[in-house]
Amino acid sequence: MSITAYCVKCKEKRDMVDPQEVDMKGGRKAMQGKCPVCGTKMFRIMGKPKAEGMAGGMPSAPAAME
Repeated sequence: MSITAYCVKCKEKRDMVDPQEVDMKGGRKAMQGKCPVCGTKMFRIMGKPKAEGMAGGMPSAPAAME
């Protein structure tokens, strides 16, 4: 599986060379690699992990206060 990211030097999307998964400060995952054309470091933030215990991906509505 190739990881595509934007190269800021080439100003184009390219497939990363030697992609590695890294953890960011907030606990999110990202992929880091190199541009195959110019060798510049590329970085792509991955999607958030799915929260456990959530039905349908949406939290339940709060109860109405009466």
